[in-house]
Amino acid sequence: MLNVRKIWENSNIPALWPDLAASVRFDEPMALHTSFQVGGPADLYVEPSGEEELGALGEALFSLGIPVSLVGGGTNLLVSDKGIRGAVISLARLSSIRKGEETGGSRIVTAGAGVSMETLVEWCADRDISGLERFAGLPGTLGGAAFMNARCYDLSLSEVFLSARVLYFGPSGYTIMTVPKREGEWDYKKSPFQGVKARHPVALERGDSLIASVTLSLSAGSSPDIRREMEKYRADRESKGHFRYPSAGSMFKNDRSFGKPSGAIIDGAGLKGFSVGGARVADWHGNLVINTGGATASDIRTLVEEVRRRVLGQTGFNLEPEVIFAGEW
Repeated sequence: MLNVRKIWENSNIPALWPDLAASVRFDEPMALHTSFQVGGPADLYVEPSGEEELGALGEALFSLGIPVSLVGGGTNLLVSDKGIRGAVISLARLSSIRKGEETGGSRIVTAGAGVSMETLVEWCADRDISGLERFAGLPGTLGGAAFMNARCYDLSLSEVFLSARVLYFGPSGYTIMTVPKREGEWDYKKSPFQGVKARHPVALERGDSLIASVTLSLSAGSSPDIRREMEKYRADRESKGHFRYPSAGSMFKNDRSFGKPSGAIIDGAGLKGFSVGGARVADWHGNLVINTGGATASDIRTLVEEVRRRVLGQTGFNLEPEVIFAGEW
């Protein structure tokens, strides 16, 4: 078994990057960094503050033979009770926001992958920039929203996406490139950034790339009007009970070929209120799995798999989890 702490401390990274080293935490409980509030420890947890630190850190970890995982807001993530071996890189400090030049009446905004969607929506509202109101109250980060092509109230992030700055870890080192939006590469909950990583979206390996920042094409608006829209969507989320208990939001993707939302399918299968340990399908929404208190990651995953098994048996529909499972299971 790798002694990650010893490898790190014996490397030259702390001396070369003292600010980066100051953010390091060993045996960090991932329950502190996920909206489910469950998950075992990461051997090493670190928060780079910019693209250069992020690139240098990734290269150093690869050279040391330390497995690397990425975490954004942790709102679409279920980490196992055993935790994550190796290093977890958090993008939380990649949180700058800036306004670009207007083009053809559009308001161009660029933000770091680690900025929360709620912070970004508020920032835009303060500056009379419209287009993100439907994402008000959405947990998670911009990078995660772009990776998953988040969809809120019939608006997908791809509809306002313009480009992204991406770090690519090639065979001879990392490079930074700009990836523009290309038609045909986006679909429901799909983005070109997933690729083969759709199977292991948290792991980072040589040959992979990651989103460092995203540029959006928005529009001019009036702050009072923008805020009225924001509050409408926040109120709807609250009325649906999204914030009553720790959760990751919608557990399963909605497959349009099924003819109805996953929540309605789960409800029809009589599974609202179904529980395993401290994990429970919400009584008020079939597609919401909650931690009622004291749930383990194993409780949640067992519940999810049982819901999938029962729905498949009753309806023939194979529900696909939207939440990412990470760590050792």
